[in-house]
Amino acid sequence: MEELTRTCLLTGASGLLGTAFIRRYAARYQILAVHHRSAIDGPTQDQSYVDPLAPTRHLPENDHPVRALRADLGDPDDIARLADAVESHTDGVDLVVHAAAVRGWTPLLAAGAADRARWVYQVNVLAPLQLTAALARRFWFTDPTANLRANRNVVTISSTSGLFVYPDLQQGLYGSSKAALNHLTYHLASELWDLGIRVNAVAPDTFPGRIATEDVLDAIVDFDRSDRTGVVHRLDGRPA
Repeated sequence: MEELTRTCLLTGASGLLGTAFIRRYAARYQILAVHHRSAIDGPTQDQSYVDPLAPTRHLPENDHPVRALRADLGDPDDIARLADAVESHTDGVDLVVHAAAVRGWTPLLAAGAADRARWVYQVNVLAPLQLTAALARRFWFTDPTANLRANRNVVTISSTSGLFVYPDLQQGLYGSSKAALNHLTYHLASELWDLGIRVNAVAPDTFPGRIATEDVLDAIVDFDRSDRTGVVHRLDGRPA
């Protein structure tokens, strides 16, 4: 069993990708699992599995609970509160996975599209920026050498819709937010370079479906183990 040596802050932890990440890597990382309305599907500091026929029996499923942190990434003030909560539970963050996202397709001329756009861009683009900046101020500014030694890094979860236009699918808001996230990834990689922090993106096609969820998980951890920065890794089966 791998020793827990790295702290991972994971947003979207109750979603499809977040749940899969926790199930696969809870023994590898100390996970701070950020969720909003839906509860974490697994053991946390507040919940655990119980055998109803032997309530006191140890269950191995409870061996690696995550620290669940509830936050609304659509609210900038809540992001600041989340950063405070992270600081109260750890003295360092080694890997940040921005997996939270607003999906759903909306015609750009539909009633309320502008209001939905504000929410989509806040969660998909501004929240990763605001949270990364808050973590940099709290943890990373003081010792770039330690950041390099710990190979600290940020991985944003983008989409091929931020690289290609899929016409007539009403993905204007989602696709443009992911295109913005790709460019944000490049610029964060440049600005955080002097702090010894790497920043990369994984841009998968639809998963599960065209791309296996396990392939997305592999890409995230491959970035964590690597020395690459400023890369948007496309996962769609097309030639690079």
